[in-house]
Formats: sequence, structure tokens, C-alpha cells
Amino acid sequence: MTSNDIRKAFLTFFKERGHAIISPSSLVPENDPTTLFTGSGMQPLVPYLLGAPHPSGSRLTNSQKSFRAEDIEEVGDNRHTTFFEMLGNWSLGDYFKQEQIPWFFQFLTETVGLDPQKLYVTVFAGDAENRIPKDSESGEIWKKVFAEKGIEATEVELLSLEQAGKEGMQGGRIFYYDASKNWWSRSGEPSKMPIGEPGGPDSEVFFDFGTAHNLAFGKECHPNCDCGRFMEIGNSVFMEFIKTPEGTFGELPKRNVDFGGGLERIAAASNGENDVFKIDTLWGIVEKLEKKSGKKYDDPTFQKSFRIVADHIRAAVFLIGDGVTPWHTEGGYVVRRLIRRAVRHAHKLGFTENTLAPFVSELVFIYGEAYPALRDKKGKIEESISGEEKKFGETLAKGLARFEKLVGKDISGEEAFTLFTTYGFPIELTSELAEERGIAVDLEGFKKEMEKHRATSRAGAEQKFKGGLADHSEMSIKYHTATHLLHQALHDVLGSKALQKGSNITPERLRFDFAYERKMTEPEKKKIEELVNEQIAKALPVSYEDIPIEEAQKRGAIGLFEEKYGDKVRVYKIGEYSLEFCGGPHVGNTSDLGADNKKFKIQKEESIAQGVRRIKAVLE
Repeated sequence: MTSNDIRKAFLTFFKERGHAIISPSSLVPENDPTTLFTGSGMQPLVPYLLGAPHPSGSRLTNSQKSFRAEDIEEVGDNRHTTFFEMLGNWSLGDYFKQEQIPWFFQFLTETVGLDPQKLYVTVFAGDAENRIPKDSESGEIWKKVFAEKGIEATEVELLSLEQAGKEGMQGGRIFYYDASKNWWSRSGEPSKMPIGEPGGPDSEVFFDFGTAHNLAFGKECHPNCDCGRFMEIGNSVFMEFIKTPEGTFGELPKRNVDFGGGLERIAAASNGENDVFKIDTLWGIVEKLEKKSGKKYDDPTFQKSFRIVADHIRAAVFLIGDGVTPWHTEGGYVVRRLIRRAVRHAHKLGFTENTLAPFVSELVFIYGEAYPALRDKKGKIEESISGEEKKFGETLAKGLARFEKLVGKDISGEEAFTLFTTYGFPIELTSELAEERGIAVDLEGFKKEMEKHRATSRAGAEQKFKGGLADHSEMSIKYHTATHLLHQALHDVLGSKALQKGSNITPERLRFDFAYERKMTEPEKKKIEELVNEQIAKALPVSYEDIPIEEAQKRGAIGLFEEKYGDKVRVYKIGEYSLEFCGGPHVGNTSDLGADNKKFKIQKEESIAQGVRRIKAVLE
């Protein structure tokens, strides 16, 4: 079955069983400041799993696009990808183990058509220290569903991964593991959970590809072995316990089911091929790479590069489609890293320039039916990728030449920092190149150089720019105050992602750079002018406080706190309209900006970089 077939079949299967199909969330979490990306199918549903009612009811299903930046370095083997889709179904206080386990088994064996003889499962072995019982109920249900297929399911209690590596399969079908593998809570194992947190056992399903065990991964093979024989394809979490004030575990009044199944991995199992890059959604990219490069995917010399390019271009397309553009910080840095790493490995395949953007069309074709928004954003995605590749291309050759001069000895932190600042080499790229040459990089030294650079930049900004001002003349101070009103107005009209990227103020005008993906419309510019002029007309008082950074964040002050300031920040308040940290001078009242009947006017709005716009404005 193709990935599209499996996705459709899964959603239909659970819709027929009373589940509402809900839309997948963005790869950029909307209400979770603790992480940059949506990294699992259940992540957007955590509030509902913890008790909040879901507007679509108690039975839900979807296919959630997910991204894990921590897996970037793992890409290159036959199973790791940064972007993936998780098929999910959830019961919020509704059905439980008796329904979930047979349903998923039926979907795999009857809908997808997997051979039940190749399916193995793991179950929670219990936790004696915390008096949490063995999940014998799930084990008995699994025995029953296997028996219905004529398969005797022998139980094996391996308890820990270490023990499993020593004792192996033992002819088993159902394997019991400890809380390090078969328990879920937000905080991890039971001993780490705080009072009042819910959690529960989980049951994982593995597909056996039948490959020989690789002794490099241990003496004996078992379902959780990383040798490649087994691949996890789905996991049902049964949230049924809560940690009590006494530190024990009681029954959760509202039990939940949280299931997640890897779409790509189920497709690989359907193909009987343990290489996820040979499924339809990735193989289309690989084939085009083969055709254009003349290299073969199965050639061990090039296989890792094929996989990295295919994975990274797909991930970049979806991240840019969800609004993350290449940049030097946070999520934008991850996209930049993906693109630059893909470009370097494309060069290993023989490509020289404009390598990645042509593959956007192929991905839009593959995913357009499931994610139609990609079709509308195709041009923007191509522009963003080609722009970043061009930037990298301008420095790559020089950077590689510089790197080659360093080869022969370990690379110091200062040298790695030069590669980063002068040639645009992310430290991960330098580390990867060094590893290929068998040399080391002083990562601690690099971090120290980075800190010195940031400290110098902060001090330089304070001395040279005084908060973006050319001087402290009366008009410069007025324009500086106007940037606060402009920043808030941009948020009001364009959204909170329109964050300041820089400013430059003279007595003649203000210049304000901000993150945004497209050209502003005339109505948008007009609305922003109206909002700023409204605040000027209201004669709002301007005041400031020096407060702890945490307090500023709680109040919703605008600012990149972690990059510019220490434990305390100066926060300027303009009436009830604007709250923003800043160290520069301001007028005492917004009416000062409107002296002599002056009005705020946008003179120009333009692009200055990928995903960055610039406004030039005056008071006239």
C-alpha cells in the first residue's frame, strides 16, 4: 500500500468506529513555548489527555505531521527521518484496552494486510518499587487476538533492555519490559512523576523483517534491539494512573487511550522492506536524485547522502510551509541547517547549484492531496530554499578550502568560530566534516568564542547604536518611541510572529526590520498607520520599570529576552497599548509625536532578506 492509501484507510477505519477526524496541527506549536516544533502526534492533544474536553468529542483520529530536530544527526541509516507522520487515535474517557488492542491489530492485519506471524508486541512489566502492577490485562488481550489468527503467543518477561540483550527472544511473541520502555507520563518513569500527574503503561507493536541479527548491537536479538530486524510501528498508551499526595499511584478517574503509529514505518512493513527511504513518499525524491546525478542509491559510497538529501528537503518543505524560514536563530536556524546539510551531500552526489528547489514540485505532487496548502505555498517554498542555497553557495567553496587547510590537526574553538562567522558553517557541519576526516573539534572552545561574540555585540550595540538611534536628538527620540507603537500595530494586524529584527533611527526617519513572509497589502499598511496615529491622538503616557525577566514574560512584554538582556529588563509601557523591553530614550507622552499636527506615515515597505521585511516611516 502507498502512504496515501494507508493514511486514508486509517482515518476511515476509525471514523467507522465513531471517531471524529481532526485536522493536523502546525509543525510550529501554537500554545507550547517549551518546544520549537511539534514532535509527536499526541503533543497537540496533551491538554485533552490531561482532562480538558475536546470540542470534537471523546473519540478522535488524525494523521499528524511531526518533526524532530534531535534526529538530524541520525539521518543516514535505514529508519531515521526528521520529518514523519503519526497516525493517531484517542479515547478521552471512552473505550480502553479491550477495544484499542483488537482494533489496531485488525487494522494492521486485515486493512494493511501485514502477516500476523511477523508482529511482536511489548507490554509493561510492572514497577514493584512504586507498587504499579504488571499490565497482565493487555497481555491477555494480545494472546486472544493472536489466537484468533491461529498463533500461540508465548509471554517472555525480559524486564530490562540489558536483560533482553542477554536472554533474547526465547520463542516469545509478547515481551514484558520495565518502565524505561513501556511506561508513559510527561515526566518520564513513575519515580520522576510529580504529585497529581497522570501516566500509564503502553504497549508497542513491532514488525519483524527477518534480517540477520547484527552482533554489534548485542549478543541476542529482541523486539527493542536496534540491529534492524525489528521496527516499532505503533504504540498504545493506556493512561490509567495518577500519583497521589501520598506518593502512591491510584486509579485515574477518566482513563484515556493515546495511540501513535508511524505512517512511514507501517508503509515500510507493508512493502516488506526495512528501508523507509524505499517507500513512495521518499523514493520519488531518491529516484530523481539518481536520474540527475547518475549515481545509484544502493551504492554504499553514496547511500547516506541520498538519504540525507531526501529527508532534509522534505523536512524543509514542510517547515517552510508552516512558516519557518531560514534564519540564524531558533526554528529558522534548524531550517538553515537542514538546507545547508542537504546541499553539501547533494554536492557529494555531483550536483553543483540550484540543487534542492527543483524537488519541491515532486514533494507537492506527492503530498498535495493530503496537505493542499503546500500547493498554494509552492512558489514561496521554492524561493526560500533557492535563496538559502544561493547564500550558502557563495561561501561554501571558500569555507571548504579554509577547512581543508585546517585538516591534519584537531580544530580549535576559535577556528570553528571563524568558519561559522566568516563562511556560514553551522558548528554541526564543521563537526560532521571533522568526523569524516578523523579529527576532533573543540566544541567547548567554540561555545566560549560565541559567548564572547555575543557580549561584544551587546556592548557595541549599547555604545554605537543606543538602541538603534543615530543620536539622542528630539526627533530621534520621537521616532524611537514610534517604533514601539509600530511594533505593536504589526502584531495587531499581521500576528505575533511579526517580531522585530532590527531598527535604525535618525532625526529624519525610522527604519524597522521585522520577520514576515510576504509583502504587506495596502489595506494592511493603512490599518497600521491608523493604529499608530490613534495612539498618538490618545495622548498615552509613556513609563518604564526595571523588573525580572520572568515578570516581563508573564506580563506579555515583547522582546527576545534570552538574547539581549540579563536577569532584569527595562520594560516600557505606552498606556495600555504597548509593553516592550528597551534601554533607549522615549518621550513622556505619545502626544509629543503629533506635535504640529504630524501624522505617522509609512513611506516604504520592502523585503531585505528571506522572511524579513523593512518599513521606512516618518512623522509628517
